[in-house]
Amino acid sequence: MTGRMLPVPDGLDGMRVDAGLAKLLGLSRTAVADLAESGDVLLDGRPAGKSDRLTAGGLLEVTLPEPERPVEVVAEPVEGLRILHSDDDIVVVDKPVGVAVHPSPGWTGPTVVGGLAAAGLRISTSGAAERQGVVHRLDAGTTGVMVVAKSEHAYTVLKRAFKERTVDKGYDALVQGHPDPTRGTIDAPIDRHPRHDYKFAVVAGGRPSVTHYEVVEAFRAASLVRIKLETGRTHQIRVHFAALRHPCVGDLTYGADPVLARRLGLTRQWLHARGLGFAHPADGRWVEFTSDYPPDLARALDTLRAES
Repeated sequence: MTGRMLPVPDGLDGMRVDAGLAKLLGLSRTAVADLAESGDVLLDGRPAGKSDRLTAGGLLEVTLPEPERPVEVVAEPVEGLRILHSDDDIVVVDKPVGVAVHPSPGWTGPTVVGGLAAAGLRISTSGAAERQGVVHRLDAGTTGVMVVAKSEHAYTVLKRAFKERTVDKGYDALVQGHPDPTRGTIDAPIDRHPRHDYKFAVVAGGRPSVTHYEVVEAFRAASLVRIKLETGRTHQIRVHFAALRHPCVGDLTYGADPVLARRLGLTRQWLHARGLGFAHPADGRWVEFTSDYPPDLARALDTLRAES
């Protein structure tokens, strides 16, 4: 164990302990929250909770565990991972369900970067070792199209494009009930859930998050919604529709009806990254890629259509 003493800079005044300390130490907010819950974070000599607020000029004392060994990328084929496009700068894939984008502590399943390595594809060495080439992510339980950078130039350009929101990110989601209005924008900040670190929530003072949606097909118990993301927060679509009380069908983490999920044969959220468009990092030309619904999502839709 190692100890660190950190004065709180003016720029972090009023920020939550987990958010501010994550910035100071370069750790994830989850890791900082774990430290706070273990009593390893003191603010001006007193134990600090993860949601406590920092005060400029205060003194943080943090006891850090010994660093873990870095997560390694294991090159292994990934069943169902399809390459939609590959050139000198990028590789675009259709990600199947149950596949994480990159390795992480505690994840023992297949990964996109591991599958690309097994296919002999060289990707950018930019980013942390286990996330090299990764410029955006999909949840393990979300399927669809995503891009990985192969060249260092592509990594820089695509990271900037996602940050500046010039990428066209299209999703389809099957949500419970019938959103009203049938077309609109959800503009609600997202942050870690105040009580459950494994999920997120609409939280005052969270990161700005904007989701545009339109209902394209309505059924008795659910609606098929076409979505454009303006921002790209973790679990954004799942959190926003759960906040409207229209969670993604099958998304038990965010309050979906388990009876409906079983009836439709779903073991994960009905959420699919349908399309991705961006300026190609090599020459700036606009390129677009699409992904069809995988079998489990298509079967659920067929069931609803038959019932309606």
